[in-house]
Amino acid sequence: MTSLLTPFLVRRFWANIEKMESCWLWKGGHNTDGYAEITINRRPYGAHRFAYELINGSIPNGLTIDHLCRNPGCVNPEHLEAITMNENLKRSPIQVTTINAKKTHCPKGHLLKEGNLVIWLLKRYGWRNCLTCKRIQMLETYYRRQNRFKILA
Repeated sequence: MTSLLTPFLVRRFWANIEKMESCWLWKGGHNTDGYAEITINRRPYGAHRFAYELINGSIPNGLTIDHLCRNPGCVNPEHLEAITMNENLKRSPIQVTTINAKKTHCPKGHLLKEGNLVIWLLKRYGWRNCLTCKRIQMLETYYRRQNRFKILA
């Protein structure tokens, strides 16, 4: 990308910025998720990525750009940080994994702590499931099947 930082693109980039108190809002196009976009060689490119590369150099392989201000239309390089996608998902307040990680109780009110978690789901998938609820579900299934067999006999 750094080879595409032509003087024309840099001028066009600076012309599309509206500096607010802390965020630099992009006046150009945005994608459907609200992220600022600049067109380079007839292809859309993240304006926040362009801003990061303009100030900090190329984005290291395997890293993505995180908006510390949580404003996808912001292109202020001080609000942008190169991090892993996993870390980016953990930071997001709207990601299901972040929301679930903050939960302390299951929907039935049982405490989600070590000793009350289904271990195989935790180890294999990272899911935290309530062991108490799982045991109740298994007992209900067992008794429901027992009653079905009594009717058939």
